[in-house]
Parts: sequence; C-alpha cells; structure tokens
Amino acid sequence: MAVAGTATLSGRDRALLRAVAAGRCRLGSGWQPVLLIDGLACADSAAGHRLVTAGLIDPPDPGRPVGPASITALGWRALGAP
Repeated sequence: MAVAGTATLSGRDRALLRAVAAGRCRLGSGWQPVLLIDGLACADSAAGHRLVTAGLIDPPDPGRPVGPASITALGWRALGAP
C-alpha cells in the first residue's frame, strides 16, 4: 500500500474503507488498533494499524477502549470521492 499514492490499495483495503465510510466500523485502541466491522473483529488483524498508519482512517482515541472509526480526507480521495 502506498501512503501518498493510493493506486496500490488492495481490494481488501478499499472494501474496509467503504465499510468505515458507511459507518459500520469501530476502532479499538491499544498497542495496535483493532478494526471491528459490524461488531466483529476484522480477520486481517493488521488492517486497522495499516489503514491508520497510511493516514486513511483516523487513529483511535486512547481514552476510549473502542470508538467509531472515521475516514480521513485522504481515505475519501482513495475511494474516489472529491
């Protein structure tokens, strides 16, 4: 996955971004962010960390064990939104 150029996002990462954009995801804080989709942990355990590090979703709030996941402006651009 490229951070600056999003052309190399995998299909899985695009699907995860669409789920975050649709409000279906929560993000758990801790030593590595855990992405929950529809209340279930994402099978790709590194997905939350990867998307946060790439700047595509906002990092979790360290004061909350689990909170809503939110997509960043870069994430929206990666999905083709203006």
